[in-house]
Amino acid sequence: TKPTVQERFAFLFNNEVLSDVHFLVGKGRGSQRIPAHRFVLAVGSAVFDAMFNGGMATTSTEIELPDVEPAAFLALLKFLYSDEVQIGPETVMTTLYTAKKYAVPALEAHCVEFLKKNLRADNAFMLLTQARLFDEPQLASLCLENIDKNTSDAINAEGFTDIDLDTLVAVLERDTLGIREVRLFNAVVRWSEAECQRQQLQVIPENKRKVLGKALSLIRFPLMTIEEFAAGPAQSGILTDREVVSLFLHFTVNPKPRVEFIDRPRCCLRGKECSISRFQQVESRWGYSGTSDRIRFSVNKRIFVVGFGLYGSIHGPTDYQVNIQIIHTDSNTVLGQNDTGFSCDGSSNTFRVMFKEPVEILPNVNYTACATLKGPDSHYGTKGLRKVIHESPTTGAKTCFTFCYAAGNNNGTSVEDGQIPEIIFYT
Repeated sequence: TKPTVQERFAFLFNNEVLSDVHFLVGKGRGSQRIPAHRFVLAVGSAVFDAMFNGGMATTSTEIELPDVEPAAFLALLKFLYSDEVQIGPETVMTTLYTAKKYAVPALEAHCVEFLKKNLRADNAFMLLTQARLFDEPQLASLCLENIDKNTSDAINAEGFTDIDLDTLVAVLERDTLGIREVRLFNAVVRWSEAECQRQQLQVIPENKRKVLGKALSLIRFPLMTIEEFAAGPAQSGILTDREVVSLFLHFTVNPKPRVEFIDRPRCCLRGKECSISRFQQVESRWGYSGTSDRIRFSVNKRIFVVGFGLYGSIHGPTDYQVNIQIIHTDSNTVLGQNDTGFSCDGSSNTFRVMFKEPVEILPNVNYTACATLKGPDSHYGTKGLRKVIHESPTTGAKTCFTFCYAAGNNNGTSVEDGQIPEIIFYT
């Protein structure tokens, strides 16, 4: 005799004693005939309850389950009979499938928790595919966060080339991947080669482009250097001649022609984009003669600057050429720059100009923000603030910017008035 109810039921697990139903689980030689008790299954699972007691209840004493793995079904029964969780790396995914199929949410939660604890860069893509397949949004979110933090290791793992196209697209759409775009492109090419073989297509550039579909448009070619683009994507045969030419023009001429590919930086940072504005009023007519507008600033905490907001033309819609830089003031080292352009609509709004990669700004260090514009007279800011505080709407955390005059050639920009009205950043 067993002293507790739990031990008594555990004794009946996988036991012929008093069993009134058998399951033929699995296919072929690996299948197993497993005894069970309708009462125990019905009180533990709504699906089994409907199977044995519902309007369409089965009277059969032998039930075939060819789509379920025997080990996973035994893990399910073990849990229903004794609350004992028996899962490991080899069985967790099939057990999760079985727990979902038979509506046992408590076992499902144990499986998801096991996967979370064992999530690593080298299995993140495999688990992401499974999380999407089994509709586990929390697990999928954790996988994506892991891929953001360890992008290079994750895409070099074996499981990356096995993911489906929808999962690849979901990853490429992210702004938070921490990897250079040319390396991401090389990984995507590897995936396309594996996909060609899966679809029994010849591994040639035309077929690689075909299997990539929408994913190709999510590669941010404008974030590459011209050297990276010329050495890799331009010679891959995956891009059309027209795309290659338009991207080379984008890299080399100003004003930059519009390209079909996203030029927004991938910022390996989580959280929301923030911005501060240092002027309280906008006026007209600020001229340009090749000299940089410059302003010095420091911040009270570590942030990542991803771009500036700049004023545009007072003469209606116009294109500007612009070079933006952030310089470490004391060493005069350029920490980030971008030769680019922007289109304005003639309003007094600011227009975003972004760096190719986030620029790390350390606390209480002097930096100089520079913008060299080529174009017609623009709006400019006045009534400038020496200190600007940004407060997070969610956490209440405060980021304090202090602005100072940048001596030397600065095109007239100062704390009080001028260009570079906004700094766009992540904390």
